[in-house]
Amino acid sequence: MIDLNPKKIPGHIAIIMDGNGRWATRQKLPRLEGHKKGCDVVDEVVTYAQDIGVKYLTLYSFSLENWNRPPEEVKGLMNLLVDFLIAKKEKMIRNQIRLRIIGESHLLPSPVIQELSATMEATSHFQKMNLILALSYGSRNEMLRAFQKALEKRLSGSGSPSPLTEEEFKAYLDTHDLPDPDLLIRTSGEYRMSNFLLWQGAYTELYFTETLWPDFKKEDFFKAIEEYQNRERRFGLTSDQIRDFD
Repeated sequence: MIDLNPKKIPGHIAIIMDGNGRWATRQKLPRLEGHKKGCDVVDEVVTYAQDIGVKYLTLYSFSLENWNRPPEEVKGLMNLLVDFLIAKKEKMIRNQIRLRIIGESHLLPSPVIQELSATMEATSHFQKMNLILALSYGSRNEMLRAFQKALEKRLSGSGSPSPLTEEEFKAYLDTHDLPDPDLLIRTSGEYRMSNFLLWQGAYTELYFTETLWPDFKKEDFFKAIEEYQNRERRFGLTSDQIRDFD
């Protein structure tokens, strides 16, 4: 069993949950079965994270690009999400987990929005842990939306005429009130960010594993955190700090 240092638990972990389809293919099952198994793993990882004191857990649940998947697969994924929210709502309330979402949520089907809204409202006052689902999310899209908001404020005359700062820009992001991730985990042997938290992940520690998401166990999760704890984190200067030298 991996012994983790309780004083060095990452406050915010982000996960790209990859490999559900490949897992199903290897098991000679329909792709949706891989996603169902992946939902079970989500439930387990949320529990592991809360047990060790992780305050924020962000899961890349459905990207903007995922809308390009076959309609039947998309429909199946949306139904799974609704089922997950219904099944886990009481558990989140019992464990005082606050549900939040980032992304273009208005693009989601009405039943999904309804269940998300109900669960977020029921858990909005909890502070033990935040579970953030990235749904209909793309980081470039998020940054473009943030820039557009900043630009509109300036054009309206209500914004500052001074150069846009990182802090001001961050205020328009979906994650404006969340800390940047300390650790990002990606499963299934892919070594890329896939348009996920590109701004927020500037100094995030990255961990990649060959394990497919449906096979991701407690030992895999703890191994990623152990690796994080053995690293020496370094942070560069922000553009705002560099500007102070001018």
